[in-house]
Amino acid sequence: MTFGVEISSSEHKQQQHTGLTSNMPILPPEPDCHPQNLLEHEQPDDAQWWLFYTRSRQEKQLMRRLRDLDIQHYAPQIPHRKRSPAGRVRTTYAPLFNNYVFMRGAEDQRYHAICTGCIVQHEQITDTEQFVADLKQIYSLVNLGAPLTIESRIEPGETVRVRSGAFSGYEGIVIRRDQETRLLVSIQFMDQGVSVKLEDCQLESIV
Repeated sequence: MTFGVEISSSEHKQQQHTGLTSNMPILPPEPDCHPQNLLEHEQPDDAQWWLFYTRSRQEKQLMRRLRDLDIQHYAPQIPHRKRSPAGRVRTTYAPLFNNYVFMRGAEDQRYHAICTGCIVQHEQITDTEQFVADLKQIYSLVNLGAPLTIESRIEPGETVRVRSGAFSGYEGIVIRRDQETRLLVSIQFMDQGVSVKLEDCQLESIV
């Protein structure tokens, strides 16, 4: 099964006007990237990346253990807002990719991660250059702060680069969903990703 998320700018603006996010202070999420600048610099040539598939609801527990061990990792989180019967808005943070945590480290660090007991399966990333490029785009989109909506349908389409607009420079696949044009930014190794609605922008095909 594949899935992604859609960014809705109209929903974001509506929440700002109605004050939906101001009824209750939003508790800060736990760190989802360690160190915080893990993806902001060039990756070392000998960097090894691993994909961990965790036990149910063990993503945050694994990340806590990895931070305690000072092992580099990333598992993007997104906010979920719910209104209580009393009308107060509560915000929680959940993993964008359920059960997945990405780790960068050596063999001994992989071993220590496995010993946490949180991991069901793991696999080493072979094409690290493409994987990190995909992950950086996901990281950037998540940190835009716009509301994200999970979607479970990903379809093939033309590969393009955005030349103008809010998402200038992003690369991905053009898809159509509910009569809207969206850019699918995926993690090819996982065949999962996020999609963003395209408006007022120019695209160029990537051969």
